[in-house]
Amino acid sequence: MIVTIFIPEPSLSGGGIRRSGHTGAAYHTARQGQCARAHGPSDRLDLKGRPNRVRFLTNPRRVRSMHFEKPDEADIDPEVLSVLKNAKIAIVVPAYNEEVNLALVIDTIPDYCDRIIVVDDLSTDTTTEVAKNRAAADDRVVLIRHTENQGVGGAIASGYEWARDNGMDCAVVMAGDGQMDPAELPSLLVPCLVDGVNYVKGNRLIYQQSRHIIPTYRFFGNSVLSLLTKIASGYWHVSDSQCGYTVVDRKVLERVPWDEMYRRYGQPNDLLVTLNIQNFSVRDVPVRPVYGVGEISGLKIKKVVGPISTLLLKRWIERVFLKYVVYDFHPLVFFLLFAILCFFISVVFFINAVIEWFAVGTAPLLSTLAFLFTGMFSFNSMFFSLWMDMEANRPLRR
Repeated sequence: MIVTIFIPEPSLSGGGIRRSGHTGAAYHTARQGQCARAHGPSDRLDLKGRPNRVRFLTNPRRVRSMHFEKPDEADIDPEVLSVLKNAKIAIVVPAYNEEVNLALVIDTIPDYCDRIIVVDDLSTDTTTEVAKNRAAADDRVVLIRHTENQGVGGAIASGYEWARDNGMDCAVVMAGDGQMDPAELPSLLVPCLVDGVNYVKGNRLIYQQSRHIIPTYRFFGNSVLSLLTKIASGYWHVSDSQCGYTVVDRKVLERVPWDEMYRRYGQPNDLLVTLNIQNFSVRDVPVRPVYGVGEISGLKIKKVVGPISTLLLKRWIERVFLKYVVYDFHPLVFFLLFAILCFFISVVFFINAVIEWFAVGTAPLLSTLAFLFTGMFSFNSMFFSLWMDMEANRPLRR
């Protein structure tokens, strides 16, 4: 249950997005701007807006202590800025005990964003007071306070529901810990507003020198969860599944049952599976990893890998059944069932071979060969089923 504490009078302007006159060139320009900021103005960019050579102005190992400034609209291409101003953009800020950085997050959100939805997940510090003070000074701020702690997923769901019910064209998640650069908003928004991508997410793992910026244990844990999420969700082209810097469009806001979304740290993983079942397109955009800005993380890799892995296994089974059996049929189901059958048969032969080896002193030839062949068939069938799943979801890669 949630309680809305403060909602200023609406003062939204503009309407739906004007797609005429805005092409992929706008996105190209936005990416150029981002790359120029990240790598320095003297670096040359290729046709896709990527730097031909990477030059860091500072040691990447030291790019951990930083605070952001409010982006200057003069730095944004006029075409891109027109797209952003003509859309109704909501910023969802999930906050739990974020009194340190919340004010900075709100103050640095660009003016072209129409609403700033701060969702206080029953904080025990002065997060609510900070949000109220900012709401008094900025009529874009909407404060929602949970009457019980629902986790980061629950806070995001509350913000999405508000954005859906109030006619927003898209909703961006920017956590209250100050780890998301507001200058990168155009890079995330333009694919959604111009290219029609349903879900755009940041990817810190493909950012230049991210290996030296992200703490080692987080980089490794994130990589493992990203691999598992690829298999479970069917979005084989995405990684950094735990990045919360995301954009959802109006279609996603309306069609996803947010009250059923996973409430804890597996929310991004769970959402990707839900999006794939409904055939929404997804795109990754490089974003800068930021650490050491006073954030307090409740994410413990050792504690979340197990529960998230279990969640992904359940959602994978659900996705395969719904997408390839109920809604439509795909022959990969036969390969998958055959792989599972061969796997269990190989386990039986393996156990039989081990028992006889301990009893007689030598492994039985027939059981050993049967174990090897059934295991090989299981692996090959599983591989083909995953490859078919990848091909079936290729149109969702935009």
